[in-house]
Amino acid sequence: MLKKLARLFTIKTRFEAALITYAIALGAVMRGQAYAQQFPGALGTFLFLACLGVVFLAGAKLFDAVRPAPPAIRQGPWRSPARLHRSPALRRRHRRRATDRRARVAAPIAANRH
Repeated sequence: MLKKLARLFTIKTRFEAALITYAIALGAVMRGQAYAQQFPGALGTFLFLACLGVVFLAGAKLFDAVRPAPPAIRQGPWRSPARLHRSPALRRRHRRRATDRRARVAAPIAANRH
């Protein structure tokens, strides 16, 4: 039961991380305004900026902790995973067909040269 309850408080997506960062930012601005009123001048401004700096640090940490899902389809110059894991028998059969095809194409070309 505790695991189900803990799962509610787990950040799973980048959208959830953005919402939490927004909530932290609202709280930080409110706290910064209170500091600016309580300590007028440079000290209040410094404390206000410190509150905003915490938002940047916390937001970056949240976004780093939540990784995007891997793409469903791989793209790139490499071979597809299905071709990498062929059985040796399938590879031999494929190789045999390729050599038979080459022989069939090369035979008429050689006959026309004479």
